[in-house]
Amino acid sequence: MAPAGYEPLHKGDPELEGSSDHPESTRTRARKVVCGVVALLGVAFLSASYALRQSTKPNLAAADLTPNVDDRPLPQCPSGLPPPANPPAKVNPFASLTVPETVSISGWLLAPARGLNLTRGDKAGLADNFIYHIEAFRPPKKAAVAYLDNPDAVNPPERFARVTVHHGAAREPYVQDYLVGPLPVGARTGMRRLTEIYHRDAVPYNARGFTSLGELTPLMTMFMPKLAEVTEDLFGGSARGLPNDTLVAGVVAPFSFDGSFRRGWVSWRRNIAGPWLHPVNFFQYVDFSGTDPSQWKVLKIVYNHQVFNTTEAFLAAYHDGTLKRLPARPDQDPSQGEWSTRKRPAVAVERDLDHLPGPRSVSFSGLRFRVDRALQYVSWMGWGMYLGFDRDMGLSLWDLRFRGERIIYELAPQEAIAQYAGNDPMQTTTAWLDRFFGMGSAVRDMIPGYDCPHEAVYLPATTNNFEGSIVRDRAICIFEHDPARPITRHTGYSDGEFGATRGYQLVVRSISTVGNYDYLFDYIFQIDGTIEVRISASGYLQGGYWEPAQEGYGTAIRDTTMGSLHDHVINYKVDLDVAGEENSLLFTSTSQETITQPWFEDDWGAEVIQQKISKKYIENEDDALLKFPQNLQGGYSLVNKDAKNKWGIPRGYAIHPGYSPIHNTVVGSKRLLKNANWARYNLAVSKRKDTEPSSSCQWNLNLPGDPMVDFHKFFDGENITQQDLVAWINVGMHHLPQAEDAPNTRTNLAASSFFLTPLNYFDTDVSMESTNSILLTAPEKAGDAWKFDDYGVGNAHCVPAAVPPFEYRGVQTFGLDGKPAPPATAEEMRKSAELYHRIKIEL
Repeated sequence: MAPAGYEPLHKGDPELEGSSDHPESTRTRARKVVCGVVALLGVAFLSASYALRQSTKPNLAAADLTPNVDDRPLPQCPSGLPPPANPPAKVNPFASLTVPETVSISGWLLAPARGLNLTRGDKAGLADNFIYHIEAFRPPKKAAVAYLDNPDAVNPPERFARVTVHHGAAREPYVQDYLVGPLPVGARTGMRRLTEIYHRDAVPYNARGFTSLGELTPLMTMFMPKLAEVTEDLFGGSARGLPNDTLVAGVVAPFSFDGSFRRGWVSWRRNIAGPWLHPVNFFQYVDFSGTDPSQWKVLKIVYNHQVFNTTEAFLAAYHDGTLKRLPARPDQDPSQGEWSTRKRPAVAVERDLDHLPGPRSVSFSGLRFRVDRALQYVSWMGWGMYLGFDRDMGLSLWDLRFRGERIIYELAPQEAIAQYAGNDPMQTTTAWLDRFFGMGSAVRDMIPGYDCPHEAVYLPATTNNFEGSIVRDRAICIFEHDPARPITRHTGYSDGEFGATRGYQLVVRSISTVGNYDYLFDYIFQIDGTIEVRISASGYLQGGYWEPAQEGYGTAIRDTTMGSLHDHVINYKVDLDVAGEENSLLFTSTSQETITQPWFEDDWGAEVIQQKISKKYIENEDDALLKFPQNLQGGYSLVNKDAKNKWGIPRGYAIHPGYSPIHNTVVGSKRLLKNANWARYNLAVSKRKDTEPSSSCQWNLNLPGDPMVDFHKFFDGENITQQDLVAWINVGMHHLPQAEDAPNTRTNLAASSFFLTPLNYFDTDVSMESTNSILLTAPEKAGDAWKFDDYGVGNAHCVPAAVPPFEYRGVQTFGLDGKPAPPATAEEMRKSAELYHRIKIEL
């Protein structure tokens, strides 16, 4: 029998069934039936065995919990599909564009009437005009909130698209954003330059995004094939542009300071699994400015700390014997490269019981969160939110409400930097801003049962680029999680003192793989109104060549491979609306004081040293570029002075540091001079403006001296008392690599988080409302059992559905015409995913 409040779902509802178009095979259905029968027999056997064992035990007190076992077979567990949600509004104003919508917009822009002289992106070259990217442009907050708060009386805000066009055919090539709309395309649709969200005019072409997946191939084919014999001798590998090439390249950024040039250091690695851990210590500094590859050139070659200004000079030193050669590197024998793979190594002793599958979570009464797949809306235990997704940063959360009140308008990652150190041309010049590559476009399908629990619900996401669109069925996963830790508890003896409340959590997750690194984005919702925002990192290190000269810049993880010292800092935008949009920034701290009081005893002296709370409102933006105080003796919160709880205290939400509350170590480097100023702080608070939607943008990577978005310009002396405010919060890690980072970094240590938690927002702890609690009462007579009240939420028993056979299909790709693209080879998928992080020459 289904539990009270459980609403059964219709199996035929495609919105809830998922997006697969493939009918279940007879063989699969048969396998499921067999698994179900086996499971039923197994449960029956275990139940009988358990009952038999219980009958041999001494009689226990009547109040003891006893297994819920009788002669009836256990029922099948409820469907693993989520109950339908009831969104506050029937249109998601933050939804991504669909494939048909991007095709329609593209067709409208390609029309001669637009005067853009566009070439299809999949046919375009550097010197052509083409559409680089199309995505939804978020509506003004005022319009979105008006609709969300009164959807029956107010129309949804009009929809617009942000379109990026590469004007490579212009006399002075440039990149320009356009605002196109309203949508859908029709008689009212128009376009204009989108400039108000940037701090300079059009993007210099030398700061552009990648214009093809093999942009640097023309340059590398100029010099690497003629070096093949030399590289075979020096490294045992070469890059001739053949399928069996044994060397691949990576180029590090930034490529420019202000857009006046486009140059970068190329590093070579072995073309084996995990190439980032197999550098050969050979570098070229290349110039690929402008649109004519015939003008590109090699500016320097560095080998074993020797610098050559031309390829000819390097070859001359090699042939005349003056080249100082690297020592032999037996640890880099390609045939011994499995240490950098994820293949399970041979072990002398197997771990005890590791041959058994581990525990997994099962919702025996059915899933307790609701999902509207079409609207991408999720609700759970009083929480509700819309989801968005974009090319630059992926998953974002909108209109987050708790118990019917909006807490946050927007919660979204903004940028992720990784700044390296080293004693070679690659590591010492690397300062990645991963938004450039598209952390959303780098999302791939998650691995069911490994990236997310078996009963997780997956949602799709679509992104667009110059070749077409990518749709991922498993871009986002949602699941309820039992951390096996009560959110509150106490052992007591008076009536009403003893009990606990289960600390269930809802997790919304997405994973982005940007070249060598994997980022796990988690949003963790709790029943007391707290949100934990957590990021975890895994994947491969950006390895360097280990030698004594690298001491202090990293750690040897092999005889001649090192993990390089670097910082990760990831910035989030948190548009809190605490009891309304008018909020103030409060700093609360503690300090030591020495006081005297007339009642102090002579035994201890006339003074007491203790701590005291101080509170201060920060009233000006310029004072709101913040670091956490020493010893974390203080914190920041957004409060509404005009909305108070029952006890007369302003209602607020506090920003609590979680794991690894860091900011960037290096300040003043030209490679991060102005393009990531946000990374200098733990957090910052500014007045919210529609013209300041993000702390960064795609092109900031290659414009550190004159960025398109200069975060410091957000702070221009405005008053932030009872204003609509945005908190820009950083997480990250100082990554001091270690041997255990090979082959992949571990998410348990490479993690950082912050908490958004009620601060006098309520009158009391609202988690006490949960019926997933227990209250114990002491026995009236010594020796009797304790009485308990579980509020009618007992343990449920049923037979879970069999876990489906494992299957991984990858993403769906669509051409510019919206039709499904042919299946891609593994090498094609890799080229698309890894971009500048792994470049294989192709003739």
